[in-house]
Amino acid sequence: MSLLGIDVGTTGCKAAAFSEDGRILALHYEEHQIHKPKPGWAELDPQEVWDKVKIAIKNVALECTHDPIKALSVSSLGEAVVPVTKDRRMLGSSILFFDKRGEEFITDLRGQLNDEKLYAINGNTLGNQYSITKLMWIKRHQPDLYEQADKFLLWSSFIAYMLGAEPIVDHSLANRTSLFDLDQKDWSDELLGIAHLDRSKLPVTAQSGVKIGSVSAHLADELSLPPGVAITNGAHDQNASAVGCGVIQPGRAVYSMGTFICITPAFENRLDPSTMIKRGLNTEHHAVPNKYVCFIYNQGGSIVNWFRNTFAAHEYQQAVSAGEDIYDLLFHEISQDLSRVIVLPHFTLTGPPDFISDSSGVMVGLNLETSRGDILKGILEGVTFSLKEVVDSLAQTGIAINE
Repeated sequence: MSLLGIDVGTTGCKAAAFSEDGRILALHYEEHQIHKPKPGWAELDPQEVWDKVKIAIKNVALECTHDPIKALSVSSLGEAVVPVTKDRRMLGSSILFFDKRGEEFITDLRGQLNDEKLYAINGNTLGNQYSITKLMWIKRHQPDLYEQADKFLLWSSFIAYMLGAEPIVDHSLANRTSLFDLDQKDWSDELLGIAHLDRSKLPVTAQSGVKIGSVSAHLADELSLPPGVAITNGAHDQNASAVGCGVIQPGRAVYSMGTFICITPAFENRLDPSTMIKRGLNTEHHAVPNKYVCFIYNQGGSIVNWFRNTFAAHEYQQAVSAGEDIYDLLFHEISQDLSRVIVLPHFTLTGPPDFISDSSGVMVGLNLETSRGDILKGILEGVTFSLKEVVDSLAQTGIAINE
């Protein structure tokens, strides 16, 4: 019997089946779109993503009939939520973390919730990237939607819910709302009260890895899954990546590359808040019990995706039609030498320590000899060195990412 892993990211979703000894039996990827209906807005269409997830699951399931899937779990991007009803209908779009909606609440929240107070409860400092301000925006500007929604589910719990699970979210994703109490492992009544949000609108919280339901019979038939496939509680994608790479004990970290690039070290205990707050580092439950992680991250694959859509849109469509990988072509154009183009990778909200939301990307060194490959190489160097800058600054203050 095999195990199915599903991952829902900002720009794509994938499904993979693994044998019990860890071999990949099948893998399928589907890309979905970030929708930008207004300047500064960025959202996902839950129906579009759900349809893509089902395609990925079915493709993998059909390749595993010789080793049928017996259980699955879902990892996902953080922060963004999906409004749903009790009968599993989707009510609206999912506002992404770098969407500017919600900024209007930051000043008032800061008056009641300074960084030290929030960090003591939740392990994060205040920012518009978290679900708290997005939910406040929905309540003020879309009151009918807020009232009609039975739950606002983070993406891992949303996909599990649509498959047949109960509305349950793991601790790591719950933390990305800025409404979760790290020590109590439950929603914080104090934070909910400050934000004027309803606990009843949020799912039950539980540890990653516990069973939260089974795939419904009609979906099992639609997706070519065996009957009774167990659904286990998932995790924030970076935490799941850490588990998959063996980063489950203090002293180890994983460097993962996706829409964002991220270094995730594991910890035994919560670290000194003053040290973490000063450097913009969070504290979050790991996907394994009684461990914590933090994130050092910035934009990565999202800028490469922008480059592809801007400089190679026609070739990309040709590659899709031919079943080829456009990145084989694009990366073949990169020189082995350092790029003559310097890129500041501030195309959207940056990561720690500054979380800059009003900056812009910059390219320096363009001339009439600049090639497409030079620009792509500059992007890769820019995102890499931006992360190195943060790691080096931590090391200079005596903090190692594997501390």
